[in-house]
Amino acid sequence: MAADYDLLIIGGGINGTGIARDAVGRGASVLLVEMGDLAGATSSASTKLIHGGLRYLEYYEFGLVRKALKEREVLWRAAPHIAWPLRFILPHHKDLRPAWLLRLGLFMYDHLGGRELLPATKTVRLDQPPFSQGLKKLFKKGFEYSDCWVDDARLVVLNARDAADRGAEIQTRTKCISARRDGDVWQVVLKDLASGEEKTVTANVLVNAAGPWVADMLSGVTGANNSSSVRLVKGSHIIVKRQFEHDRCFIFQNGDGRIVFAIPYENDFTLIGTTDVDFQDDLSKVEISKDEIAYLCKAASEYLENAITPEEVVHTYSGVRPLYDDGAKDAKAATRDYVLELDAGDAKPAILSVFGGKITTYRKLAEHVLEKLEPYLPFKRGVWTAYAPLPGGDFKVSEFDAEVSRLEADYPFLDKVFATRLTRLYGTDARFILGEAKTLEDLGRCFGYNLHEAEVKWLVRREWARSAQDILWRRTKLGLRLSGEEAAELDTYLSAYLAEQAGAAA
Repeated sequence: MAADYDLLIIGGGINGTGIARDAVGRGASVLLVEMGDLAGATSSASTKLIHGGLRYLEYYEFGLVRKALKEREVLWRAAPHIAWPLRFILPHHKDLRPAWLLRLGLFMYDHLGGRELLPATKTVRLDQPPFSQGLKKLFKKGFEYSDCWVDDARLVVLNARDAADRGAEIQTRTKCISARRDGDVWQVVLKDLASGEEKTVTANVLVNAAGPWVADMLSGVTGANNSSSVRLVKGSHIIVKRQFEHDRCFIFQNGDGRIVFAIPYENDFTLIGTTDVDFQDDLSKVEISKDEIAYLCKAASEYLENAITPEEVVHTYSGVRPLYDDGAKDAKAATRDYVLELDAGDAKPAILSVFGGKITTYRKLAEHVLEKLEPYLPFKRGVWTAYAPLPGGDFKVSEFDAEVSRLEADYPFLDKVFATRLTRLYGTDARFILGEAKTLEDLGRCFGYNLHEAEVKWLVRREWARSAQDILWRRTKLGLRLSGEEAAELDTYLSAYLAEQAGAAA
């Protein structure tokens, strides 16, 4: 029987949306379902870096590091609005890794991947400006190297946007209740969690990209017998007021062998993370613990001039990484590489499950998924995503400031802060949000800071936003700016607007 879709993807995180984008661009018909919001779990809780993973060299994961390093500039070119280069300062701590080992690791880091635009590593003095600002005076020497930053949740949404623009169906707040093989197709029961309605669709191939729920999806939903297991590891971050004025990031070594980043965040804050804690609790309630807050405060305070206390934390977030269980004793040593498992024997319809993975390597993961699924899907073209910009990213990496200036020139009522924020989030798509506006009042009601009705409506219509949480913490980071009362007013507005939209569509 002919299936409704060539490919049905379960999971709206970075892996699921990346696979959807790649597959539809090759000519497959695609449906992606996500039981919550896009990037609603792990994919919005990363350290937000496009990086090779310097510390993974200590675990001899050279293949993973090389693969990730080669992706840094590919992703930067594809999304120069939401991704940009950062310089990291690694202070030399005389009681931890020796300087020669750090230099060797960074030499490999510079030369393992295809670095063309990012500057190389250099030795820096930490007892002189600008790097001395923010650090304890006992650190004299450090190493400065390159990686990139990305807005992780927006990376997910833009992959979904591009997939939808190319013909994929993206259904959020939609849960996969069951999936059973029926001849040469999958019979999949889906439930709209907003309306409670259920429907059955068919697909030739299933991709299980459910992140922390990948094993549950295999056993509980598809009924498959699977011997592989996922190791759930929680990573948590804290956000404090900005600790240093320069634009460098710090990477701190700790006595337990882990590293902690301190990164300039959203102009006025510093992001500190992450932890590695095995997790066996309720996946719907992932929160930072008091011990994790204390750990991050202590780790940063070993280096920073001003000690960080738990009372100074203005926000926290946590996510659970669905790592492939490779038997490593410590969570910090568990592999961050992905494992793809394909079940397609005896002429039965295929299911592919994704274990592990990193934000940095999501695009390569998608290519490898589709390489494995090539015998089962009607592709019309080959590899393509390395050369195609994501929505809003159709300008050169060197032109971000010029793009902000062009937006200011075309919309003189925007100040620099507002124009920069819009360009950082939406790139050239900012013009679709602003439209024919001549004044701030033309953008409609302001919900706080510089979030206006025109932007909110865009996020609902084009980016699947349904709640203040979606908008304030995933589509933007304005949750750091708006009060609880303003967030509640935004939710009230959204409820009315969504009801109005539903009525108009009926």
